[in-house]
Amino acid sequence: MKFCVNDFTIYYEKYGNGNKNILILPGWGDTRPTFNHLISLLEEMYTIYIIDYPGFGQSPFPNRDLKIEDYANLVKDFIKNKQIDNPIIIAHSFGGRIVIELFTNHRDLNIKNLILIDIAGIKAKKSFYQKMKEKIYKILKKIGKILPKKFRKRYLEKLIQIFGSSDYAALSQNIRNTFINIINRDQRNDIPNIDADTLIIWGEMDRDVPVEDGRYIKENIKDSGIVIIPKGGHFPYLDHAYYVNKIIIEYLKSL
Repeated sequence: MKFCVNDFTIYYEKYGNGNKNILILPGWGDTRPTFNHLISLLEEMYTIYIIDYPGFGQSPFPNRDLKIEDYANLVKDFIKNKQIDNPIIIAHSFGGRIVIELFTNHRDLNIKNLILIDIAGIKAKKSFYQKMKEKIYKILKKIGKILPKKFRKRYLEKLIQIFGSSDYAALSQNIRNTFINIINRDQRNDIPNIDADTLIIWGEMDRDVPVEDGRYIKENIKDSGIVIIPKGGHFPYLDHAYYVNKIIIEYLKSL
């Protein structure tokens, strides 16, 4: 199914017809199938919505650069248009950035319960190695400007493949500025705006967003608890599906 607002056309799917609503906000670049197992366990008891973000899955990317505010506005419009009353939000990674923004600037949505899985939002301090790598990249990028035009595009793309993160390098060019806008935003100080009852699930061995971020988030959301998944990575709901799904189901039963 499709939802259109402003210059967005996003694809979404709806499962079940339960009295309580669940909205799943996947991570950056993730699409609906990664949550299929969890959805199959919940759809008999809940009404579940899950979307493809612009540029991923079946949702085209608009002809402009986006910021986290754009994603939050899109989700807000989706919730209101579909009349999703008091949604329980399950957010992973990038989806957590959207949640933080929703609680900062869209507090009228009546969101009372959250399940946050290895969410992003806290900008990590750069290591000495990262700082040096960035300086070298900028120097080499300037060198590219003196090359003949026919070689510049290929040269710059090669630099990105060498110096850019795997997530950045894998993106199409029209989404890269948006990616930079997203990761450069530090939402640390906005986390206390979340006042919903919150279950935090975190992989102990997550290398993308370290478990220390999860503990910080727990300390800064008043009504929250955290479950750390031993040996879990950035996708504990996939790597330890049985354990994580059981935790989620038990939490939902308590509501």
